[in-house]
Amino acid sequence: MDEQVLQAERFEEHRPRLRGVAYRMLGSLHEADDAVQEAWLRYSRTDTSGIENLGGWLTTVTGRLCLDMLRSRASRSEEPLEWHVPDPVVSPADGADPEQEALLAESVGLALYVVLDTLAPAERLALVLHDTFAVPFEEIGAILGRSPNAAKQLASRARRRVRAAETTPDADLAGQRAAVDAFFAAARRGDLAALVAALDPDVTLRADGGAAGLSALVGGAAQVAGRALMFARPDARVHPALVNGAAGVVVTVAGRPVSIMAFTVTAGRITAIDALGDPTRLASLRLPAFPS
Repeated sequence: MDEQVLQAERFEEHRPRLRGVAYRMLGSLHEADDAVQEAWLRYSRTDTSGIENLGGWLTTVTGRLCLDMLRSRASRSEEPLEWHVPDPVVSPADGADPEQEALLAESVGLALYVVLDTLAPAERLALVLHDTFAVPFEEIGAILGRSPNAAKQLASRARRRVRAAETTPDADLAGQRAAVDAFFAAARRGDLAALVAALDPDVTLRADGGAAGLSALVGGAAQVAGRALMFARPDARVHPALVNGAAGVVVTVAGRPVSIMAFTVTAGRITAIDALGDPTRLASLRLPAFPS
């Protein structure tokens, strides 16, 4: 078999893991694909015959690329949107396909990616590569140009920030779905008291409507419930889905997606809602088919 074909086949074996690394690092599906494509180009131009652990080498290359992209993103000093929701991975309510499972890489909901976006690039790399992909701190330190102990400290600091944000949802997916269903049932009835009851008192709503849309950060059960009633649309259809492995919905109007909503449910109550309503980004996502 042609050597180029063999090389391509070897790379494809690692692509799902590399895409998972890049998505976890960048929170953007498009940028993740760009990073993996660049990793392929570097691999195709490199003599890897002496590399014993090709998967580890490719993971390191992808990590470096993502680190550069994060640093470039930070250095542009662009005026941020009022709130940014990372790209969601949307699956049918009955489960993700194998490719999405690899992409999620033990994810525990979209809210985790919101927290990851607040980390410094080096912290994010250290946490993601070590905690999710088991890359040793010796290798992480080499990527960062720091000692293994310094890389370990970066990961520890990032881990504390993630844990403090309480992004882990209830493990019971059926329980998550029951809380989300109760939320929408109350919204359809216009029942403010029932909406508040479905929400944790300290619930946070993060809405990202894009550059031309309505973006907001709202906190507190009464405020979030009031916003849900204010923006309820009688012509909207709510389709249950998995969003980054947790209970969520895709909202459509006349068959067109207008919002993806991810919910974090803890102890039976909704503690966070992350809503993406940016038309441009919604159009770029690969979504399951929903009835109109």
